[in-house]
Order: sequence, then structure tokens, then C-alpha cells
Amino acid sequence: MTEINKENKEGIHLISVKGEIDAGSSILLDNAFKEAIENKEKRIATDLSGLEYISSAGLGVFISHLEEFSTNNAKLVLFGINESVKQVFEILGLEKLLLIVETEKDAINVFNE
Repeated sequence: MTEINKENKEGIHLISVKGEIDAGSSILLDNAFKEAIENKEKRIATDLSGLEYISSAGLGVFISHLEEFSTNNAKLVLFGINESVKQVFEILGLEKLLLIVETEKDAINVFNE
């Protein structure tokens, strides 16, 4: 089961993902990003520490919103990615397109730079 939670923490819009993001559940992540953009959030951190699996549809959600984040001067930072999910991002070269850090503290530091 996939769970997406949203909260504001220290002025940062935090999206936490738990479970699997596949073709069926990718809409949940897509909606969370759309909502952040509609609410004009500028600092968006995505906690992937609970993400166990991501399909190409899930990866497509990140890619499909890159331009929107840029256009809206929003910064997206991902953190907490486990090794197997991180390898998928690296194989596809997404670590060159997305800002990925280790911890929530690192993500907060990126926004405060």
C-alpha cells in the first residue's frame, strides 16, 4: 500500500512517500506535486526513506514536474533514498536532473543556503 503524507515544516513543504510507486499509485505522488505547485510552494522536500520500490511510471512523475518547478521558481530536494531505489535513479541519470541528498537535515540546509 502506498502512503503520501504532506506537512509544512520549518517553511518547507514536506512530502513523505511510503510503500511502492508504480503505475497505479503514481497518481498519488503526481497529485501531491500538483498541489504543491498550485499552492505556490517554493521549497519542496520529498522524503523517500519509506519508498520500497519505484517503477518507470513513478520516475516519470518526477521528470514530468521538473519544468513546472523551474518555471515556478520552486526547488525540489529528495532525501532518504534507500540503496536499491537510488540505483534506479542513477541508472537513468536522474541524479543529474534531481537534487538528491542523504538526510532531512541536509535537505533543510539546501534551502537555507
